[in-house]
Amino acid sequence: MRNRLARARLYLLATSSVARLPLLDAVGAAIDGGVDMVQLREKTMDKDSFLVLADDLHLLCAAKNVPLILNDRVDAAWLMDHDGVHLGQGDAPVAEARRTLGPDALIGVSTHDADEVVRALADGADYVGIGSVFPTATKGRDVAVSGPEALGPLARGAEAAGVPAFAIGGITGENVASVVDAGFRRVAVCAGILAAPDPATAARRIADALGRDQPARG
Repeated sequence: MRNRLARARLYLLATSSVARLPLLDAVGAAIDGGVDMVQLREKTMDKDSFLVLADDLHLLCAAKNVPLILNDRVDAAWLMDHDGVHLGQGDAPVAEARRTLGPDALIGVSTHDADEVVRALADGADYVGIGSVFPTATKGRDVAVSGPEALGPLARGAEAAGVPAFAIGGITGENVASVVDAGFRRVAVCAGILAAPDPATAARRIADALGRDQPARG
């Protein structure tokens, strides 16, 4: 699992309200276009609906050999034996999630500044998301935007420590080159892929900009 994480470049944040197509169709197409990891991010969905969607998405991702991460829901990740969880700054601590999910689970942490990155690495996060690099409407609230140039050094520091770092926030095929120029090797994308009429083409454009020379799957 960690080998796939180490090679991952394009991370899809799957959110139903953002997708132009039915979510499973959109995610499947995005994976075909070059997505290496998927995170199910449904913060307002009721538990039963979330579990059904998570199960369906897990089957899809497993068939395509792509890790599926659940946003926030440590309990659901444990119950359904998913690949891991992604935690925000206000969610469960990494150590608590690790105790619940075990040593093999992938645990990611959202970070916004140098102190949060350092803390996530010290806590044992398997990867970090760093943002917001651009304005984004997908979180449903105002999010501080620091820009890729300010956040790029944080990504380089995390990568030097052996922890993959994904730029997050408003990334599209039109602006991903500036994220790469700032020092990021990896990006997490939501609307830039899911809101496109052709998610496979949108994903492929971003994957090509990242310069990946081999797929992360396998």
